[in-house]
Amino acid sequence: MSTDLASVIAASTRWLLAAFPASAGALSRALAEAQARQAVTLAAVLRYPTDMDVQLLHLLGPSGTTRLDWASGCDRRPEDVTWQTWVDEAVVSWAACLLADPALARTALTATEHHTEVGGLERLTNPSGRDAEAAALLRHPDLLEDIAALHRPSSSSC
Repeated sequence: MSTDLASVIAASTRWLLAAFPASAGALSRALAEAQARQAVTLAAVLRYPTDMDVQLLHLLGPSGTTRLDWASGCDRRPEDVTWQTWVDEAVVSWAACLLADPALARTALTATEHHTEVGGLERLTNPSGRDAEAAALLRHPDLLEDIAALHRPSSSSC
């Protein structure tokens, strides 16, 4: 996996956590962040599987948060504009699908040739009860639906 995806992964994870905050408490926030980062990392590797894809991403830039903000009802704050330009809408949408369905995440992980590079994604693919509790909003299929639907064929579901 290219480290050139680090900015997209960080910004997309940050957006997901702002839109679907963790339960109260530092441990819950850390567990939710780990799950969001794992989902975004896997989605980014699937979206940009080759170095050429990553180079094109940096040439053209990611899509930003405009449609994501609209679909989720999030308000853009002026101080957030810089990092939000690195959010990739498709990556966030795919990550939402992965968060809503651990079985899909397991399938996606085995389908990518980068599965050894992505590393352990146990919190994403096999969340514990504590993981699910910490990220209740982040994993709720109904809440994620508008985001997941942005880049999903209309005939299938997450």
